[in-house]
Amino acid sequence: MLHTLVSDYQATINAFLKGQNFGEQPTELYEPIRYILGLGGKRMRPLLTLMAHHIYKDLDHSAVAVAAGVEVFHNFSLLHDDIMDNAPMRRGQPTVHEKWDANVAILSGDVMLVRAYQLMMQVPDHNLRTILGRFSEVAAQVCEGQQWDMNFEGYKEISKEHYLEMIKLKTAVLLGFALEMGAVTANANEADRAILNEVGIKAGLGFQLMDDLLDVYGEADKFGKMVGGDIVANKKTFLLLEALTLAKDTPLEAELDFWLNYKGEDKVEKVRIVTAIYNTFGVKETTEALISQYFQEAMVALSSLNVQHPERKLPLMKLLVQLMSRES
Repeated sequence: MLHTLVSDYQATINAFLKGQNFGEQPTELYEPIRYILGLGGKRMRPLLTLMAHHIYKDLDHSAVAVAAGVEVFHNFSLLHDDIMDNAPMRRGQPTVHEKWDANVAILSGDVMLVRAYQLMMQVPDHNLRTILGRFSEVAAQVCEGQQWDMNFEGYKEISKEHYLEMIKLKTAVLLGFALEMGAVTANANEADRAILNEVGIKAGLGFQLMDDLLDVYGEADKFGKMVGGDIVANKKTFLLLEALTLAKDTPLEAELDFWLNYKGEDKVEKVRIVTAIYNTFGVKETTEALISQYFQEAMVALSSLNVQHPERKLPLMKLLVQLMSRES
């Protein structure tokens, strides 16, 4: 049932997006939008919106339009993130700023943000203020998270708590919003909306930590990019912060510091040694335990949702289980 529902909802989202006329001229402004949305992806965020809506009622136009708005906003953020990260590839294809240029990517992203608002306005008037108000709040939080992420590159030390707050803003709040909007478009009460928002935030924290884990311990052919990329880039992930904490005042502190300041070309050796340090301190197991904790908290919150047809929560529960055990 889950596979069928996911496939149906993904097809619904893709068909809706394909049917949108984002604009035609100038082509340099609108073609990148069609390009980035055409690269596909799992459509996880709009999928969450539709699954939350499904808990209460069958799909309607407003739910699909809001879900599409969530996806357009997410892809807008990717366009701008790729510029800031100077990323050459996205989903196995050249990024927009590489295929065109940074100015085109900025402007196309700006239009996507506007279009996201227009999509979310396709709801009954009684939901309009709630949806646009929450969207504005969450959009600003995502920007805050991205700024913190960039700030961290220049910080010598950050706490694990600060890192978790950053990924909450950058990643998790949008998942919480996606689920909450499914409840809003189904006219659910405020208590249910708050619970679904919490489910998304907890799952989003676990999802991003899983991304950190897979970057080091995933299989390259399944993960879809070079394993160890975060280590090479000295990205301050939860794994690195945990290792830095545990290595302090031990013989491995100097070795970890050496590789963090390494300017040589042997990336494979750097990944091998830093991963070995992670293994020494059980960083993988600690991260896995935290991922499990967040997903379990999401499941407990979802279980507490008191709805007329509890069986309609099962597809979302199964999806959360899949996200927790994903390999890519």
